[in-house]
Amino acid sequence: MHSSDPTALRRRHLLTLAAAAALPAASFAQPGAAAAWPDKPLRMFVGYAAGSGIDNAARQLARRIEVLAGQPVVVENRAGALGNLGAQAVAAARGDASTLLFTPNSTHAANIHLFKKLPFDPVKDFTPVSSVATLGFVLVCDPKTDVTTVQQLVAAAQREPGRWAYGTGNATGLVAGAMFKTLTGTDLLAVPYKSVPPAMTDLMGGRLQLVFADATLAIPLVRAGKLRALAVTGQRRMAALPQVPTMAESGVPKYDLTAWFAVFQPAGVAPEHNAKMASLVQRALQDPQLAESLRSIGAEPESSTPAELARRVATDTERWGTLVKLAGIEPE
Repeated sequence: MHSSDPTALRRRHLLTLAAAAALPAASFAQPGAAAAWPDKPLRMFVGYAAGSGIDNAARQLARRIEVLAGQPVVVENRAGALGNLGAQAVAAARGDASTLLFTPNSTHAANIHLFKKLPFDPVKDFTPVSSVATLGFVLVCDPKTDVTTVQQLVAAAQREPGRWAYGTGNATGLVAGAMFKTLTGTDLLAVPYKSVPPAMTDLMGGRLQLVFADATLAIPLVRAGKLRALAVTGQRRMAALPQVPTMAESGVPKYDLTAWFAVFQPAGVAPEHNAKMASLVQRALQDPQLAESLRSIGAEPESSTPAELARRVATDTERWGTLVKLAGIEPE
């Protein structure tokens, strides 16, 4: 009886049309969903303390990505173990494209030579996204000391073995100090910190004598007269500190140490989401204000494809193995 009801027939006909129309609509929904990614807030982990040089760079990049992606980017600091804690948190989020790691070369090239066992695999547990910048480091001291050059530092350290202490808050700082000791024949005392900012605080407070500091942290303090820069660690002088000589110019010819910042996602991320994230980082680095801001703190903007970053990890892992051996550091 109900099947002959005109109202029921019309309703059934409309439902049939709606079901048929839904089929092609569903087929077009997936590309649209992919194009709309990211569709929720992003989490960017940094394995160093808030206020550190890498944290400042990460937050600047995060602000640009927010504008481009239309989603908040929450920066989370997991300081400790030379960046390993932040990297471990991201490695554990396998397949989650919205989880990011902003890290220096420590976690993906140096730490494998500094630790007997890592809580993650730098290659298998991550999906490379893009390089962000290359940067050098600055050897700084208390401006109240009589030491104004590297040559004077070497002479003073040789006169008083063990008196001069340097703070280390990341892998590069650790290797930088050990390399300096090896190449100059000096006996300096390494004092470990969870990150570089507290080492800088102790340096300015007279509890340390030296720090091989991230340029991002050192430059403002040097310009303000709160610290004295003795040398930069790369092959070339920094545009932000043109008056400060390189280590080679200061009488340590074999000294050359630079680092990089990069973004990674966990392993297992969908290729289209990895490509979209790489595009967002690359576009953010085209912002002239971001580029100028990075250069002002001693970093040179440098984006890459995921494949290029993967190759950088491979070649730099080998290079840092050589540097760690040169510095005479045994894995812990």
